[in-house]
Amino acid sequence: MHSFSRTTFLNLFVVCLAVGKATASSKICSWENNKDSSKGDCADGMESSKLKYAPPSISTSPIEVPAKILMGPGPSTPHPRVLQAGAAPLLGHMHPEFFRIMDDTQAWLRYGFQTSNTATLAVSGTGHAAMEMAVANTVEPGDQVIVGVNGIWGERMTDIAARFGAKVIPMETKPGTVFSYEDVKAALEKNPGTKIVFVVHGESSTGTLQPLAGLGKLCHEQGALLFVDTVCTLGGVPLNVDADELDIVYSGSQKCLGAPPGASPLTLSDKATAKLAARKTKVQSYYFDLNEVGPYWGVGGAARKYHHTGMVSNVYQLREALAMLAEEGLEAAWARHQQMADRLYEGLKQLGLELFVEDPAARLPTVTTIKVPKGVNWADVPAFLMKKYKLEIAGGLGPTAGQVWRVGIMGFNAQPRNIELLLVALKDALTHVGFLKDEKVV
Repeated sequence: MHSFSRTTFLNLFVVCLAVGKATASSKICSWENNKDSSKGDCADGMESSKLKYAPPSISTSPIEVPAKILMGPGPSTPHPRVLQAGAAPLLGHMHPEFFRIMDDTQAWLRYGFQTSNTATLAVSGTGHAAMEMAVANTVEPGDQVIVGVNGIWGERMTDIAARFGAKVIPMETKPGTVFSYEDVKAALEKNPGTKIVFVVHGESSTGTLQPLAGLGKLCHEQGALLFVDTVCTLGGVPLNVDADELDIVYSGSQKCLGAPPGASPLTLSDKATAKLAARKTKVQSYYFDLNEVGPYWGVGGAARKYHHTGMVSNVYQLREALAMLAEEGLEAAWARHQQMADRLYEGLKQLGLELFVEDPAARLPTVTTIKVPKGVNWADVPAFLMKKYKLEIAGGLGPTAGQVWRVGIMGFNAQPRNIELLLVALKDALTHVGFLKDEKVV
């Protein structure tokens, strides 16, 4: 057995690359010259003229992506450190080094959620994947589920839960408002035997922040679990899973955490995992079955077991975003988001704009909904901001479509310079569309 030094290995690697490049170059032939098989210019495999389809007429140059400031409802602009983490060397999804990164990610997710839940992990997929995984594991056919509907995410949960066979009972309130403790209590009393109550902590389509205090205990007293969407709140708004007795909680990586979409946080309480263990029917999705996924993440101390190819680079970036959150401290991050929201509210008022959510206590600090003024085409302002400032805000969604603009101040974007830039850009846009006169200032 020969022993190779690191230098010798690298030299051999470089030589192999050079030989490979030269060999490949010698075999290259143009599609145009190869259309006629009688020319015989290329005789090897995929380079032969027997190919039915030509390569698409797209540049093969390295991808170029324009820099933009993402201040819509998500994704948010990641910190450069988070982006750099995605360029780290790829590890195998079953490598021990990657397992250690997964362990770090779990530990920091528990910190972010403020929980000791063993069943805490990052789902391979966007927030919708975590949402569907949570439903797939905790909802059985015939289960009675109360769904709080005050925006599109309650509507979406109604659809998803019904697909898994739940008997869905909508608990509705006007978009722009939230549910009181009494609302939830009344719904539970009216519908005995309810297994799960679902609410959205931060409803990004309407800009509301749902109070959670007391709801977990209330649900448990009635024999139900509390299921919460925290996609727009984890890391940006006070959230304490254990103290508030939340049972099923999912989030997204691309909002307040400031990582790219693709690795979505999920945590389940002991009560929720007990419901999973007591299922009478098999989880109707192999990919989302926590009985199968759990061992891959080492949930409950289980030996690592292959389930799927984890989203390695996405986990790197989520880990880095969570590390930065831990460096700053949760309470400091929560305060920063609220301070930036307060400055935004002040600036919007000076511009003559009104907020969609009338009750200040019900406003979501991380996604602000602004009423589109009468006579203004909602689409003109986001288009102007993108064209001139490369700055994104969004229009309404679901019940607010065409009625509001949605501004996200999440993660790395929740800093004074971005708020001030946004206000200056909005003033410019509103002047451009004729809502403001030149004498109005921020």
